[in-house]
Amino acid sequence: RSGYPRLSLAHMTSTRHQLAGSATAIASRDIMPVSVIVCSRNRREMLRDSIDSILAGKCLPRELLVIDQSDTPDESVLSRPAVPGSELRYVWSAQIGSSRGNNRGVEIATSDILVFTHDDVRVDPDWLGVLTQALIEAGPMSIVSGRILADGPGYAPTLSPSETPGVFEGLSALGRLRPLNVAMYRDAFERVGGFDPRLGPGTRFPGAEDADLGYRLIRAGYRIVYEPKALVFHRAWRAERDYLPLRWGYGVAQGAFYAKHLRRDRALLTHIRGDVVHRIRRFPRRLFREPLRAWGDPLFLIGNVVGAVRWLLSSTSRTDDGGGEKERS
Repeated sequence: RSGYPRLSLAHMTSTRHQLAGSATAIASRDIMPVSVIVCSRNRREMLRDSIDSILAGKCLPRELLVIDQSDTPDESVLSRPAVPGSELRYVWSAQIGSSRGNNRGVEIATSDILVFTHDDVRVDPDWLGVLTQALIEAGPMSIVSGRILADGPGYAPTLSPSETPGVFEGLSALGRLRPLNVAMYRDAFERVGGFDPRLGPGTRFPGAEDADLGYRLIRAGYRIVYEPKALVFHRAWRAERDYLPLRWGYGVAQGAFYAKHLRRDRALLTHIRGDVVHRIRRFPRRLFREPLRAWGDPLFLIGNVVGAVRWLLSSTSRTDDGGGEKERS
């Protein structure tokens, strides 16, 4: 359906937890008609915490799909006790890349509503119910993204702390889709072709898969609804020393995203110009208050240029299906 290669049986281990337990156990928890997709790689403890938080919620997904790209399968997920009313499906993949993992999750999902989060996220007990209801109320031409707060003493690169709800259309919605906390209808995902496997963690361009998917949805007429009551906590497990390398990687990926679309859509120039001006203006102020974070802005902008050049020179970026990066990261 998506055009991406299917995994061979040798590369896939799957388990299905069948319904079990008494009706009383689920009387106070609704089963949402959704497929929650979590892509993971070599973060077993955090993955288990993420699964635990989802299955401890006030509402349960009809199915929870774990696409595990770790070096070896995680037997502890396979042996988890069943949760009444909710099916846990585990797939181990030898392929690398969060975009490929998410696409694979959609391929095997059985629900018309798709919810994405990450393995280093803990969700609020109300999260799934709020997110699903917001999408149903917003309608099929909407994508719903929720609030993201840091959890822990370290550095979390992707946050959405605003408590103000909003609806965003056109280029004003660019960057509003966060794959740590987003719900959409399957039709929307498939209409624009899903995540680009050339972008995102595990590829030469380790980010911007969210910006790219969001951009294509926006151009297809969808709007982004921000619902802050749909809350998740992004584990702040990275050290401060990781900040600048991450900004560089994200800058390179963003540059690749720009190069991918700019030739067909010159309106993106306005967005790029605004982002550059914003980062240049705030650099002197941040330099005195938080020097490490301040240097992240020029590094990000230089990365934009490098990423755009790499994208244009890359032979794999010229193919329709994008190929895929094979290196492990």
